[in-house]
Amino acid sequence: MKGKPLYERIYLEILNDIRSGKYETGVRLPSEKELCGIYNVSRITGKKAMDMLAERNIIIRMPGKGSFVNDSWEQAAESLPQETKTDSPVIGVIMDGFGGSYGYKLILGIEKTCRELGYYMVLHCTNGSREEESRAVDRMLSLGAQGIIIMCVHGENFNSTVLKLAVEEYPIVLLDRRLKGVPVSYVGTDNQKAARELTDWLLNQGHRNICFASHCGVDTPTIADRHLGFLDSHLEHGLTTNESMWLTDLKATLPSHRTEESLREDYDKVKAFIGSHPDITAFFAVEYDIARIIRSSLVQLGVEEKYTIVCFDGYDNITGEEEFTHISQDEIAMGQTSVSLVRDQLNGSRNIEPVLIPYKIIPASNEEVD
Repeated sequence: MKGKPLYERIYLEILNDIRSGKYETGVRLPSEKELCGIYNVSRITGKKAMDMLAERNIIIRMPGKGSFVNDSWEQAAESLPQETKTDSPVIGVIMDGFGGSYGYKLILGIEKTCRELGYYMVLHCTNGSREEESRAVDRMLSLGAQGIIIMCVHGENFNSTVLKLAVEEYPIVLLDRRLKGVPVSYVGTDNQKAARELTDWLLNQGHRNICFASHCGVDTPTIADRHLGFLDSHLEHGLTTNESMWLTDLKATLPSHRTEESLREDYDKVKAFIGSHPDITAFFAVEYDIARIIRSSLVQLGVEEKYTIVCFDGYDNITGEEEFTHISQDEIAMGQTSVSLVRDQLNGSRNIEPVLIPYKIIPASNEEVD
């Protein structure tokens, strides 16, 4: 039974106990709570094992009384498929969105590790929709996914569907975006520390009037952490920040606002901002695509050489040329680790693990990082 999820192994063991006569017809089986103690598993794992037995008419569940071996269990067992074969567990992967600058290497890391462990990966993109995120979770569960890896949509509040899975101890791992106060494993980058070091680099270059540039999802925990790192760096240098020099209402990089109209509006916002803030000398962009919007706006104004731009993430390219000094997150390792955490949960682990993956500061081709 190696390779099968834990709940299926419990199902098979109970089925074999019924076949061997340990549990005879009409006998009450251990409750879900009792299974937790017998097998040292979560309640949802025990429930899924009992659900499998009930769905196959091996047992009868009587509310308030318990689960009992069905009188006709032998007839039901004869029609069962070959249960001893090794079926590949399905792992659901739900992404807000992904692209060349960030996300596609997460998928590569997840897919590679799923393949190595004998899992099937099913991918669903939500495109920034909380409603689609809930539907994606329901779809994964209906497909029989044994675990879910999810990059939640941008936003300060979390999805109640995701919270329900966490409370029920369903195998789930948050990727890239943690949810404060939710007891669930998380894999990502120390965004606050990385942002502080990236801001340090700008300040050490002599910049003092730096624009913090973000989309309107600045309250998302990941972006909020980058904002905190930006503030921390200024405080450590004995500097105050001025909110009037921040640009935090861009939209075109959000999956739900990827339209030509939103992009034009963002260009206009950036150009208007530059015109009204002549003291600005550098931009701290929370994402690569925001850095690109800023750079394009500067080019349109013919002033691109006057400003320095740093950001999170960037494109790999065959020549090794880097457009911006940026934080490079180890997406492959993040994807691989998320699958490993799901595997551990499938094997009975109840540890809630926040795992922070190391990052690097990559200098632009015309810059150096100490």
